[in-house]
Amino acid sequence: MAYTLFYSPDSANIIVRMALEEIGADYEALVVDRRANAQRSPAFLKFNPQGLLPVLVDPAQDEPLFETAAILLHLADQHSTLKPLDPRARGRLLKWLFFLSNTLHADLRIAFYTERYADSSESIAALRMRLRARVMAQLALLDAEIARHDGPWLMGAELSVCDVYLAACVRWLQLYPRGDAIPTSAVQALPRLSALLQTLDARPAVRKAFAAEGISGSLFLDPEYPANPAV
Repeated sequence: MAYTLFYSPDSANIIVRMALEEIGADYEALVVDRRANAQRSPAFLKFNPQGLLPVLVDPAQDEPLFETAAILLHLADQHSTLKPLDPRARGRLLKWLFFLSNTLHADLRIAFYTERYADSSESIAALRMRLRARVMAQLALLDAEIARHDGPWLMGAELSVCDVYLAACVRWLQLYPRGDAIPTSAVQALPRLSALLQTLDARPAVRKAFAAEGISGSLFLDPEYPANPAV
């Protein structure tokens, strides 16, 4: 039976959609209209009581899955792909997957929605400045890790769920917050990370995933805003 992916264009669901397309899995995508606050509707809250995307329904599971890293790990394990072939690298996959989820993505959420964490324009600006420094240090660490295993991917020779997660985060940090995002030139200064993003951008499955959400052009370096992000 097919998976069901609940999505809104260019939300965290795009990470899961890239994975599904790379796997070649059968899935149905159902849009959640955020303009109508559908993610807070009683019907959607049955799938994720937080009212957040992504949500993946696997008919073989007793409940819907949420949390991006959990969904990615589930898909990699179910399909025995998008993870290192060597079982000794399992721990390495887990540590970087949860680094992306709990450190990089978590810092980005605060940077994008700083007004939820600070109550004045001065404190918002100061917090964003610190977050920008933290995020750039995290990207430098990831760039060094790609180099340490001689790339082209974070795990080395094999594309993994970490790569699609990382690429989406780097896409968003160049777009948000609008008018105060990290410039593309800062990302381009990290050669291994930039090469990874360019290689991933050219993959047909990745471009298919973004096209399904109405997104084209450069996906990960100097990206464009989605045409209709609220739907």
